[in-house]
Amino acid sequence: MVIAGKVFRTREYVPLTELARRLKGYRREVPLKENENELLVTEIGDLRIQGDRLDGVLFRDVPFVIKRRGKAVTAVRTVEIYFVFFESERQTFLLVVEKKATANWAANLLSEIIFVSLGGIVEARIAPKLLKSYHEQNSEGTKVVFFDDVDLPNINKLSLYGPSLSNTSLYSEYLSHGNLWYVVITSRKRDVVVGVTRDAVVTVFSKMDLPAFVDYVLDEIVDLIKRSGSGDRSA
Repeated sequence: MVIAGKVFRTREYVPLTELARRLKGYRREVPLKENENELLVTEIGDLRIQGDRLDGVLFRDVPFVIKRRGKAVTAVRTVEIYFVFFESERQTFLLVVEKKATANWAANLLSEIIFVSLGGIVEARIAPKLLKSYHEQNSEGTKVVFFDDVDLPNINKLSLYGPSLSNTSLYSEYLSHGNLWYVVITSRKRDVVVGVTRDAVVTVFSKMDLPAFVDYVLDEIVDLIKRSGSGDRSA
């Protein structure tokens, strides 16, 4: 089963205990357009601090339409979005375990709750040279490479597929024209196939449970982000 998430960072350091205090008890109710007697609820629960981590679940009611006896009927399902704040060297990182679009939405909502505005939580960035060195640690396990910032006219992105890509002349040529944006590699430490982008979207294609995924991201990906500094896109 594929598991995905995205890493963010807070622009200012906030202790985990204070983050938990600001998040605790959050609940928002919005009437369903088709039936104002039914409420769509967004709330935060299951908050827990363990060591350098604060994890919780964002519960979000989402309406959708189904067909019932030839008629369109609005139903509601509750989506559970797991998140974890991670504290390291007076920096705070956020991992939202969801696909990119939902993770971005959740990060913005958490920013509004914690900092009373957007922009308190921003995208994390991995420097191109560090993403390059990360995949070259196990280059024979690299499956896919995408390049962006390409300087060739009318070409926005370049890609390569196949084993041992970094040993090819084409890889070196593409690298001279752009930066690594996305790689699918085999993690040397954990022997799992994972895709990583420079804006810290992480997708594990091997079998892995949620706790192991969180440990992997906080150990290997957050380390790359920290070493990249404040998130300069061109570093």
